[in-house]
Amino acid sequence: MEWRLAGAAEQGRAIAAGELDPVEQAEAYLEAVRDAGDIYARLTPERARDEAMAAHQRAKQGRRRGSLDGVSLSWKDLFDTAGVATEAGSKLLHGRVPDADAEVLVQATLGGAVCLGKTHMTELAFSGLGINPMTATPPNIRDPKLAPGGSSSGAALSVARGLAAAAIGSDTGGSVRIPSAWNDLVGLKTTHGRVTTKGVVPLCRSFDTVGPLARNVEDCAHVLALIEGRAAPDLRETSLAGTRLLVLEGLPFEGAREKPVQGFESAVDRLAKAGAVIERRGLPMVRPAMDLSGILFAPEAYGEWKHVIEAAPEKMYPVILDRFRTGRDVLASDYVAGWHALAEYRTQYLQATAEYDAVLVATAPIEPPDAQRLLTDKAYFESENLLALRNTRIGNILGLCVLTLPTGVPSCGISLMAAPMQEDRLLRLGMAAERALA
Repeated sequence: MEWRLAGAAEQGRAIAAGELDPVEQAEAYLEAVRDAGDIYARLTPERARDEAMAAHQRAKQGRRRGSLDGVSLSWKDLFDTAGVATEAGSKLLHGRVPDADAEVLVQATLGGAVCLGKTHMTELAFSGLGINPMTATPPNIRDPKLAPGGSSSGAALSVARGLAAAAIGSDTGGSVRIPSAWNDLVGLKTTHGRVTTKGVVPLCRSFDTVGPLARNVEDCAHVLALIEGRAAPDLRETSLAGTRLLVLEGLPFEGAREKPVQGFESAVDRLAKAGAVIERRGLPMVRPAMDLSGILFAPEAYGEWKHVIEAAPEKMYPVILDRFRTGRDVLASDYVAGWHALAEYRTQYLQATAEYDAVLVATAPIEPPDAQRLLTDKAYFESENLLALRNTRIGNILGLCVLTLPTGVPSCGISLMAAPMQEDRLLRLGMAAERALA
């Protein structure tokens, strides 16, 4: 068996059974990465070998720390790693070497996971396309000429290319879900505040979240449990029978391209055939909530990075620089009023969707665009980026947890959105949906 292409939980079980050696597996990943091109920003081979050897010894002695003890993972290059550069895809942070690991990396290490290294990403995580001419742009798994999705671009490709068992990324407006969908993976956007972001290079602290990109729902559940320091939930005996799902009409379909809609509708049909009760309607609070994005995301991002950016703006890709600077002139009074309004819209949304197990949208309303055109056509970059992020941002703006699954149509995903802090319930639902979509 080609273990590099196996899921994280499956590898964990094989280690426990003595069928897979963590040391040999880590070496296989490290060797494969050397020939893989622009996916990892940097490796941590000494750390990986030490952690794999320790996991090997624990497995031999029957004292494994958890289901992913000895499993090799990749980390987006905004998670601090002690003594190893963490640059968040930006020349502005070149040579930034933290003294300590991010808290989620500490927790994963305590659980026995092996850290392979840091993956490439969109500059300071501020784009959903995955294009980064300042450092590197990983190639889409379906076609290297297409955008990989971002900002967790390298994270997705490390899993899709068999260069890590699973990956940990971040999601502020879609950065876990878009690259997962465009590379036919499963991705989980966690509820804001559920997973610690201490030691994670920020974009918008009010929206930043940490979550896994993986081959399947089971792996997402195990990685989430790993970084939270708990046992993974039991996903067996799940069913869609009697499940109530709402297809969100209106905004998610505006400007949507043919194949993403085709993939979405085909997936919805299969969920219905598996026993889910499907309803369709719009929700009036979604659009005005989404209209607040411009006065909430960019001002906070610019406030976070203003002094660093303006000290050396020439070090930034101009399109990303412009995105940050859109937050420069937003009035504080509008920002505060926006948060007050959003709190009311979030309450209205939860009340309106309380009867449903999840709300469904196409993960992205567009397919991966041409990478070269994005680099040469600024207007195209801006319009495609906004459209790529449109559906995923619904989950961020409304404070939800969201799971994206492949639909079977290449690079087209379906997202299941659930209430805040309902990740385990969402993962159980996702396990049943995954079987229906297989």
